[in-house]
Amino acid sequence: MAALPLALDDTPFLRLWHGFLTGRAMVALALLLLQALGQALNHTPEPLVLATCLAYLVATVSLRVAGRHAPPPPHSGLHWLPSIGVDLAAISALQLLHTGGMSFTPLFGLPILMASVLGTLTLALGTTAAVTLLLLAWAGWLDTQGLGGDAAQRYLQAALTGTGYFIAAFLVHQLASRLVREQQIAQHNKAAAQMQSQVSALVIQNLTDGVLVVDEEFTVRTANPAGLQLLGCTPGSAPPFTLVQSAPWQPLVALAHHTFHLEQPQVADVNLVSEGQSPIGLHARTWLTAPRRAATGPAGARLCVMFLHDLREMQARLRTEKLAAMGRMSAAVAHEIRNPLAAIVQANALLEEDLHDPGQKRLTHMVQQNADRLARIAEEILDIARVQHQISHAPASTVALDESVAQIWRDWSGHDPARRQAVVALDTEQMHVEFDAEHLRRVLVNLLDNALRFMGQMPDSLQLTTRLHAPGQASVQVWSDGPPMDQSVERHLFEPFFSSESRSSGLGLYICRELCERHGASISYQRIQRMTQRGDMEGNAFTVHFRKSGQLQAPASLFDTIVV
Repeated sequence: MAALPLALDDTPFLRLWHGFLTGRAMVALALLLLQALGQALNHTPEPLVLATCLAYLVATVSLRVAGRHAPPPPHSGLHWLPSIGVDLAAISALQLLHTGGMSFTPLFGLPILMASVLGTLTLALGTTAAVTLLLLAWAGWLDTQGLGGDAAQRYLQAALTGTGYFIAAFLVHQLASRLVREQQIAQHNKAAAQMQSQVSALVIQNLTDGVLVVDEEFTVRTANPAGLQLLGCTPGSAPPFTLVQSAPWQPLVALAHHTFHLEQPQVADVNLVSEGQSPIGLHARTWLTAPRRAATGPAGARLCVMFLHDLREMQARLRTEKLAAMGRMSAAVAHEIRNPLAAIVQANALLEEDLHDPGQKRLTHMVQQNADRLARIAEEILDIARVQHQISHAPASTVALDESVAQIWRDWSGHDPARRQAVVALDTEQMHVEFDAEHLRRVLVNLLDNALRFMGQMPDSLQLTTRLHAPGQASVQVWSDGPPMDQSVERHLFEPFFSSESRSSGLGLYICRELCERHGASISYQRIQRMTQRGDMEGNAFTVHFRKSGQLQAPASLFDTIVV
């Protein structure tokens, strides 16, 4: 017979083994006390019986101490002699040595149960067969001793007892085998559920969509980091907390209320309006979980799962896709107009050589100016593809941040020292960042040119600073005291072909963003205050945060599809 299949976790079997060992010791102790008390009351000393009971107690206690770590292997073998073998020998000896009318036959059930539960079917049936033979041998021994009673009845009783033991051993073994299989299935399901739970938790934690689990009292039971960020929770805050406690979250409370009341999924666009902050537009979807049973929670309790998506990201994705198509078309158009434009410029120059009238010369000058403007716009459009090609083929390099920024500032300010004045504060000495030197020059020159157009006339109206935020992470910032931007302009700052000026192509900040993202850096705009000679002044700040040492590079944007 095959061995009884042990479960993945044998702790229940170890507990059963300990239970049997403790039971044997208790039975042995009870036998010793009963025999000692009976012999003392009846004044019939039986030292062999007492010695047998004492030896049985010592054997059971010794095995309880020595075998507490693990049950023996289930297959038949000599390793069962200290337990089943000792039981059979002790009970047989007591049955043989005891002279009274007490029968020790029921005690044979203990080794049979042990073999049936912890052993194989072969061991269980073998133990039962040994017990049956001992009962028949006892009946035969009584017959040879000439003791009173019907011999046939004694043999029949021994056979019936053995048959009952066989039936009990088989049924108990089948029940134990079924419990083992059920435990294996339960543990397999538990492992699968734990793995599924870990995968689900990992997926939810890394979702860009916010996920909130809300109960019928509008308490957030769990939420992923994206959900907490969309709610505007302070760093370190964690569920549970109630949505009712904050006024900006009331649209979510109303949406959850409708979901519970209608018992149907809901979809809505909501705005979370906080005092002193811009509204946060969210696209929210809700689902209801099935009511929980009483065994797993309060009867009838339901949960509302909310998926929140930032509408700004959705709109930005749509704009990006549209602008990508526009960029491809613009690049193609720019490429095609360069040759006709060059012919116009050349023809205009030849025409100007033969003109002497001042009015006609002004007209040719206007043609030249606008042709040059068209040429610059075409070059800026085509520059997008050139920049992307250069970055994708450029080897990784590092630059000394303070030294590079200082050199770029000297070169830029040298073109017009009287007007190009600024406060330069470089505080990242010996700091190297992952960036191409020429690309860093293009980014800073573009930012400085933009600041120059809008800043005031004071020497500290422009400030160029570098700063170390954390070990291995630095930034460079261009600040100017220009007027605040309109919100409609701020939302589209880094988009291509968008500009608040009619004579600008709107590609400068977009190229800066592309250069930064390709090197794993980021560029952002803030309206912040800075200390000047006139006191604290608000101004426009463009900050480039460089990639921290060892951090992975950011993925390419959707505008990589712009080709020439």
